[in-house]
Amino acid sequence: MARPLRIEFAGAVYHVTARGNAQQDIFVDDTDRLKFLEVLGSVVQRFGWVCHAYCLLPNHYHLLVETPDANLSRGMRQLNGVYTQAFNRRHGRVGHVLQGRFKAIVVEKDSHLLEVARYVVLNPVRAGMVRHPRQWRWSSYRATAGEVAPPGILTTSWILSQFDRRRDRAREAYRQFVRAGYDVTVWDELRGGVLLGTDRFVEKMRPLLRDATALREVPRNQRLAARPTLATLFANLGRDKVKRDQAVHRAIHEHGYTLAEVARHLGLHYSTISRIANRVADERRDARNKT
Repeated sequence: MARPLRIEFAGAVYHVTARGNAQQDIFVDDTDRLKFLEVLGSVVQRFGWVCHAYCLLPNHYHLLVETPDANLSRGMRQLNGVYTQAFNRRHGRVGHVLQGRFKAIVVEKDSHLLEVARYVVLNPVRAGMVRHPRQWRWSSYRATAGEVAPPGILTTSWILSQFDRRRDRAREAYRQFVRAGYDVTVWDELRGGVLLGTDRFVEKMRPLLRDATALREVPRNQRLAARPTLATLFANLGRDKVKRDQAVHRAIHEHGYTLAEVARHLGLHYSTISRIANRVADERRDARNKT
């Protein structure tokens, strides 16, 4: 099984999901859900996490957490391990409750945290389980909207501060923001399944991904998550074919794009792209041999 890429640094924000083994439910009843939140609370306290949003669904959960220390994996081992033990003990079961490894996407806080927080609490609506997020007890929506007291695991201050200094106005603006997001797409700027943010953010993450490029067990799309986009590589070239051909070589040989991907971007046949890449490689090799 491929090993998911883990990017950990102080202050990172993650959208975390974990699903039931063989698509089975991980919460049988409210007692299970309360136990999970209890374990989550202990993890938040022990590891110093900031939980901005959460949602528990029958066979999976969503968390939006910030880690002031680089300790996501340690905290997730505690969360999933302790909950699995409690679940199996209560229901007289053995074995896995959760499917494989959890999924974690690093989220750019300033540009994308609000959108992901909205996505998290709208999951029960999108799944057709309720018509409005306030009808789903097991998410952070009602607490953030001021309809119930926030549980100890949840921090609402950052999200609300993005709307207004006055708490009552901020909560109303948050409710309107969520209401306007039913059809909003969140993942347009997702890179390699592990980074969600602007080009500047992805560039900032590049040093953290360099070691991963050599790990074959990490999925290819995750190893190459921080590479520049094709639009960036081919920007401002005009009609200069020499610069274009150099960019084709870099896209394929340095950044791991396929012939087909580059061909689609440039509107050329993949065999043409292959000839360009090979010719530039030959020219560079000849130039090195002459020095």
